Amino acid sequence: MLSKLRLKSFSQLKSRSGLRAIIANTGWLFADRILRMGASLVVGVWVARYLGVQQYGLFNYVLAFVSLFSPIFTLGLDDVVVRHIVRQSSNKEEILGTTFWLKLLGGITSVLLAVGSMFFLGEHETLKIWLVAILGMVGIFRAADTIELWFQSQVQSKYSVIAKNIAFLLNTLIKIALILTKAPLLAFAWVTLAEFAMSAIGLLIVYQARGTSVLLWRWNFTAAKTLLKESLPLIFSGFAIMIFMRIDQVMLGQMIGDKEVGIYSAAVRVSEIWYFIPAAIVSSVGPSIYAAKEKSESLYYQRIGQLLRLLTYISFAIALPMTFLSDKIIMVMFGSGYAQAGPILAVHIWTSLFVFMGLATSPWFIAESLNHVSLGKTLFGAILNIILNLLLIPKYAGFGAAIATIISQASAAFICNGFDKRTQKIFKIQMRSLLPFYKF
Repeated sequence: MLSKLRLKSFSQLKSRSGLRAIIANTGWLFADRILRMGASLVVGVWVARYLGVQQYGLFNYVLAFVSLFSPIFTLGLDDVVVRHIVRQSSNKEEILGTTFWLKLLGGITSVLLAVGSMFFLGEHETLKIWLVAILGMVGIFRAADTIELWFQSQVQSKYSVIAKNIAFLLNTLIKIALILTKAPLLAFAWVTLAEFAMSAIGLLIVYQARGTSVLLWRWNFTAAKTLLKESLPLIFSGFAIMIFMRIDQVMLGQMIGDKEVGIYSAAVRVSEIWYFIPAAIVSSVGPSIYAAKEKSESLYYQRIGQLLRLLTYISFAIALPMTFLSDKIIMVMFGSGYAQAGPILAVHIWTSLFVFMGLATSPWFIAESLNHVSLGKTLFGAILNIILNLLLIPKYAGFGAAIATIISQASAAFICNGFDKRTQKIFKIQMRSLLPFYKF
């Protein structure tokens, strides 16, 4: 009897210790995002004012175009790798080494495809091609994010936060210097690339300082096939997500012009800045959800339900006041030149509800091995987004793009789940998070 009590006491202590680790890890991620949000918002707005609507629109058009190729260098590996490390910590060197080389090869490929696509589309503007080439090289340095995945799996994100924030703060100071010295647009692209290079060096230093070494990492072809097999649906899902997030700016640039992209980007910058919240929470809670799946089905769904309710409530708390204050926020931050972004922000901010929901359900799709289902509904939403943009942008410009984004996000992250038997269980949990007093 005494041994059982000791075992129970130890189990409770371990559970509390795990909870404290999750809270501490989430705290570090929030501190990271809040620092970045504050600094990048202030400096980003300063950059937007300095460059003007036209050049700011061109820069964001290129960023959006390059981001369409980002799934090639991420390869959908992040959540899959974290789960593999949690399950097979003894093979961490093999998993991390294989992941690094896959990401590095993906980064090189993404640059070549991005630049090649510009020529394929008949683009001859030298500045635009240079911007694509420079910003595209970010993917090569993102291979170092493999180290961050290790810290995530150990619920020790504070180390990667420290490394990345040092690079971020240095980069922020350089951007301020560029504004004060009236630097050209191309210089801001080089500085953006430099931040990721500095982050890669910082992650390497921190990883080595923790008593481990990247020299122990090793490539394994079998592990590569296993990881890619699991992440393949997530790669295509990543393309669909990027279409959700960025195709509106690319299509606005192609159909209307860089100036409209600048106005729309100002609204999107304010709207999307909140997305760090679900990303930070899910990355910290994800490992505990995977662990709960192995222990208890009821605990597993309890944690998913709690995550969904939390993120849904947070999204409402953000969207409601932003809807009514959008015009004032844009005028104060960006100035009268971006005044048309106010109504766009009032609409686009509601995309956060479905983005938060989608991120909250991502651990469930991974744990249930339903990545292919997630891919299907995400592709549907992406195609719907393109169709709606084609219909709405010519008549309503940026306002139409915002409406298209909300409808497509709602369809992919929420509505589609109600029409598929395999996802109806998570759909009911989503409904309860929206309507907590209604029984389904």
